[in-house]
This record gives sequence, structure tokens and C-alpha cells, in this order.
Amino acid sequence: MLFLFVLCYTQLHAQKVGLVFSGGGAKGLAHIGTLKALEENHIPIDYITGTSMGGIVGAMYASGYSPLEIEKIAVSDEFQNWVNGRYTSDYTYYFQKKAPNASMLTAKVAIDTGFHFNFRSNLINDIPLNFAFLELFSQASAVSKDDFNHLFVPYRCMVADVLSQKSITVSKGSLAEAVRATMTVPIIYRPIKLDGKYVFDGGLYNNFPADVMEKEFKPDYVIGANVSSKTYNEYPKNTDDRLMNRFLVYMFLSKSDSTMIGKNGVYIQPELAEYSVTNFGPVKELIKKGYDATIANMPRIKELIKRRVSDDDLEQKRAKFNSRKPDLKFSNVSVSGVNSQQKKYIERLFKSDQATFNLTDIKRGYYKLVADQTFETVYPKISYQAATDSYTFEVVAQPKKSFKLELGGNISTRPISNVFLGAEYNYLNRKAYTFGTSFYSGRFYESVQLNGRVDYPTKLPLFLAAELTYNHWNYYNTSQIFIENPRPIYIEQSDRKIDLMMGVPLNYNTKIVLHATFINNNDRYSPNNTFAVGDLFDQTIFNGFRGSLNLEKNSLNRKQYATNGQNFSLSFNYTTGRENYNPGNIFRNTLGYIEPDAISRLHHWGSIKITQENYFLHLKKYTLGYIIEGVISNQPLFNNYYSTLLVSPAFYPLQDSRSLFLDKFRASTYAAGGLKNIYNLKKNLDFRGEAYLFLPHKEFERTGLQDVTYAKAVTKIRYAATAGMVYHTPLGPVSLSYNLYNDAIKRNGVLLHIGYLIYNKRSIE
Repeated sequence: MLFLFVLCYTQLHAQKVGLVFSGGGAKGLAHIGTLKALEENHIPIDYITGTSMGGIVGAMYASGYSPLEIEKIAVSDEFQNWVNGRYTSDYTYYFQKKAPNASMLTAKVAIDTGFHFNFRSNLINDIPLNFAFLELFSQASAVSKDDFNHLFVPYRCMVADVLSQKSITVSKGSLAEAVRATMTVPIIYRPIKLDGKYVFDGGLYNNFPADVMEKEFKPDYVIGANVSSKTYNEYPKNTDDRLMNRFLVYMFLSKSDSTMIGKNGVYIQPELAEYSVTNFGPVKELIKKGYDATIANMPRIKELIKRRVSDDDLEQKRAKFNSRKPDLKFSNVSVSGVNSQQKKYIERLFKSDQATFNLTDIKRGYYKLVADQTFETVYPKISYQAATDSYTFEVVAQPKKSFKLELGGNISTRPISNVFLGAEYNYLNRKAYTFGTSFYSGRFYESVQLNGRVDYPTKLPLFLAAELTYNHWNYYNTSQIFIENPRPIYIEQSDRKIDLMMGVPLNYNTKIVLHATFINNNDRYSPNNTFAVGDLFDQTIFNGFRGSLNLEKNSLNRKQYATNGQNFSLSFNYTTGRENYNPGNIFRNTLGYIEPDAISRLHHWGSIKITQENYFLHLKKYTLGYIIEGVISNQPLFNNYYSTLLVSPAFYPLQDSRSLFLDKFRASTYAAGGLKNIYNLKKNLDFRGEAYLFLPHKEFERTGLQDVTYAKAVTKIRYAATAGMVYHTPLGPVSLSYNLYNDAIKRNGVLLHIGYLIYNKRSIE
């Protein structure tokens, strides 16, 4: 009798429980709720198998994270950045960023026996995700010595080899790489190489690895949580954007079979029909769905599984495992995939005065590297070296295809539409070389730019660069659209500049740039804003030199219509040059008019300009930002009213301001600013309401026929405002807005545009 009691007691406590998590994209966050419910009810978890998002959640638990810790990570802003391909401004290496342009689409060109075009093969940037997995899983890998049987809970995940069309069970190696591989949905994320094979999401061939649980671990009982549903009870009659996004994932995931868990199993299917596989936003709701579904099955689970694990025992076991995790201290950085000269360039990015690196050092070096336009891919790895009790950070880099082509521009209801074309060549040796050219072509704006840059990976990184730019602006071609007073503006500007630059980073999103710019401006205009057959425009030519010292900081999340981050610029400028005025004949029939002689004058002036754009308040659906701008200058008056306006600093408050000649928003010294109110109506759709004020120190006034003088100081204030909708597409914004200016001529107008209203800077900006 005693023998039977001991035998029953032993059998009871020998019960082993396996937990199976399916894939299912964002719906896989419901697995966190399942873990919470099981631990709260003291149900043991002895083994875990998972695929895709189920593989990620399962790996976190197997790495020693508690369900509450996993939930805390999932609801964080960092998690949203990882899954959406964003990274925080702290690691946006602005020093490597080039000036924004109107590009919408990029193609890479390989040069061999012909031109081969390659468009971006993945929809989501995997840079932040790759590093996040290293942070989350490398220490557990070190404890287990890359054997998944020796994790906090023995673990398996699934990957798919699409070439052999086989499902592969991963049981050893880098846990971070295994997890990265199991969630590589084709097209969404780029594949990685695992044991010499390019692998994709395990859900391609085994989305519910209950068979792997049985084969690998042979548990007594199985709890299977499936969040993937590939069938509809009723075929959808209408397809909205959200459903279309799901189709892509449904195409790839294999069907989950509930019968695979066997008779000694409990099958959990949370009710997630209303949730998208691609929307990671409702984290808490998804976790609760998983929790509720598991609690609903808890009577059956408790009836089947008699063994219990106390909170104290579980926490002691977890604490013991976590205490063995080596600190993330790095003694070495290794580089592969590049030649010896390129290797030296990369290694210099991680140079340190210390004998070892901490995680922050490694992370900053990594983001420096991925910001470099020279590389096609940069994949990070971490391996533990027991001999030194430290880690090696490995960079697997692939140099970029030599040429990159860009296409963009904008289509607008006003005649400011244009086409943008760009080309860039990258070459990496001990230094990084970038050469490029770009073209804008349209009725209003034309431009050609050639540029070159050399980056030196010294202890304090340094770049030397040169730009040759030609801009042509024709305001007459844009002036007939406004609802009120459609009086044309007869102004045509051309500027040419050679800009020599040297820059160094101040921190990760701040740089200091020294400019030496040679200027040739040619402005043609009607002095009384009329034109008839036989008229000749007045002409002002300015040849000069401009020296500038700029402090620039930029962490905005978009190059136009930003909703997050900030942009700060402080510049100190000195300009010298000669004004050459050649009068036209427009006043030839004016009574008492005496045609002036051509005039040549030498001018010198200094200026300081400060600009800050900041999105500082973020509520659930509302964002508040501001922009402030100020200029202090002793710039002299030029020969006449228009020649003075054309060379003076201007405030461009609204998205279309650069396409208008706003004479009342120009002054040699001014203060300006405004508020940006942004309401997120739905994913990627914003309503924006913005209002601005412009206060010139002394507004320019016309006297006589075309002379210029100053108005009284601080007596005029101007305003501008806009309200409209912006939809952010993968290629660029689509905006419909009503714009209002405090101007007698250009007072209001409606603007619809697709693409970017971005132009090269003028020579005197």
C-alpha cells in the first residue's frame, strides 16, 4: 500500500507540461496573456515550442523573463519602434544624414555585365529589431552555452528553408538569431542566414509546432495556444486597407491544426477576429484576450494537470537562472563580409579609450554604422567568450551596390509640380566616399546639383564635402491660382553656388558644419509688377562670398509633416559681395522718369539665425508642436525695393510658402513662430491645424517709383495659417489643405499635393 502511494506521488510530481505557441503576427502578443494566466494559477511550464511571434514570446519566457516583464517590454514605446522599423532620436546618427530631398522611391543598381535594378526587398526596416534581439537574448544564450535545452525552460522554434521547402527545428546556436529567423515574414523582413541557409518565418511550413513538442520533449500534457486563423466563416464582401494588409501574411502562414495537441492536451483559441496581424498598437487588448481565453480553459487545464508550482519556487528558479547571466561587457569587435580596408573603416567606428565596451558603446557604434550610406546590410551578432567572461560583438556587413537611383517630386493642384531625379555613387576604403547628383524640373522650380563627400572615421569623425548648385525660380508661373486678386508676380531668380564644407558631430543627432560658399545670384523682376510686349526686366546680379558656422540638430521622424522629434539650427554668417544693378525699360513711358545708370556697389554684413521646431506634447491622439525662428542682421538696403527683398532673409511658415513670393514675410531682422496642432484620426491619417506670426523689426517700404526705405520699428505683424489633412503613404505624403496668408495679394488658397514640397536651399540661406 505504501509502495502504491509513493508511486502515485512520484507520477504526480513527474508530470511534464509542454506549451505550444503559434505564429500570427501582432496577434501573437496574446500569448503573453496565456503566460500570465498559467503562472497565476501555478500551472508548470516545462517546455516551450513556438513559431514567429509565438517563438519570440516563448523565447523571452525561456530566457528568464517573467510574464509581467514581457508585458512591460511589449507595452513600451521601444517595442513599437522595433516592430515598425524606427529607432529613437538618441541613436539617429544625424552626422551621416544628407540634406532632405524630394525622393519617394529608391533603386539600387549593380554594375556587372549590365545594369541590374534592385528595389528595397523588405517593407520594414529591421535595424532596430536586430539589435533589440541581441539585448534581450544574448545573456541567456551565454548561460545555456547556445544549447536551448539549458535555458530557463527548454525551448524550440521553427524556421523555414524555402529553397528545400522544409521546416527546420532550431535547438541550438545563437538564441537571438533563432528568434530573428523565426519571425522573418517574407517581403516584410529581410531573411537572415542560419547555419549557412537563408531562412524565413517558421509559420510557412509549421505555424503550430505541437508535433515538434511531442518529438523533441515528449511531455505528459500539452497546452496549445493558437492565435492564427486563416479562414473566414463568411467570405468578405468588401476589402478595406486593414484586410488587404492581412492577406499578405495569410499567404505565407500554414494552417494551424488543433488536433495536433493530442488527447492529453488543452487547445486555447483567443477571440481575435477583429484584430489585425500587422497592427501592434493594441498591445494591452491583445494580452487581455489571451489571458481571458486561458482563464476560460483553466478548469480543464487544472483537471488534466494536477501538479502545481508555487510562486516562491518559480521565482527562486528564475532568479537563480538570471543570476548566472554574464554582464553585457564587450572585449572585442570583429568584422566580416568586407575587404581589409573596409574592415579598418568599420573598426574605427567602435574605437574607445577603454579596454572594454559596454552595451551603450556598442549600440552607438552600431547605429553610426547603419547610418552610413555605404552599406547594403549590416547584421549584428554577439557571442560569449567564457575565457575572458566577456562578449564579442560581430558585424556582418555587405557593401552597397555601387549606384543608387532616386525618383520623386510632387504632383500639385497648383502649377508647382515637379519631377526629382537623383543618383549616388558610394565607395568605401579606409575612408568613405560619396558622390551624387540631383535634378528638379518643373514650371516653377528647376535645379541641378553635384556633390561629393569624404568621411574620415577618426576618433572625432570628420567629413569634407563640396556642392555645386544651380537653382531657378519662376514666380510668374505660380501666381495665377489664388482665389482672390490673381495678379501675377513678375519675378525670376537664378542662383549658383559652390559650397565647401567641413563637419564634425557634437553628439548623435547634432553636428557642427563650417561652410565657405561662393555665390552668383541673378535676379530679374518688374519694378512695378507689370509687363508688356517690349518690356525689359530690371536685373540685379550679386557676386560674393558667404562664410557660415552652423550648429544643426535633427531628430524629426519625417522630412515633411513631422509628428515627433525636433529640429534645431543656429548659424553665424558673414557675407560680402558686389551688387550690380542693370535697369530695364518698364518705366520708360512714365512721366518724369529718368532712366538711372547701371550701379555697382560693395556690401558687407553679418547675421545670426536660430530656428527650432519641436513636437513636445504627445497625448493619445493629439500632438502639439511649435516652431520659432529669429534673425538678427545688419544687412544693408540694396539699390531698390525688389532687389532688397530678393536678398533678404524670409520666413516660410507653411508647406507651400517657398513657392510664393511673400514680400511681407521678409526682413533683415525678425522674430517669428507658431503652433502645430496634430490630431491622428486613424493610422497614417492626420488632421493638422497650424498658425504663425511674423514680426519684422523694420518692414521694408517702397518710396517713389521703386526706392526702398524702412518702416517704423516694430509696428507691423503678419500672420499665416493652414488647416488640412495629411495621409502618409510609403512613398510620401498626400495633403489637402486650406492656406491663409496676411497678404493683400496672396491671401488664401486650397492646395492638394502628392509627394514632397522640398527644394534645395538658396545660395544666401
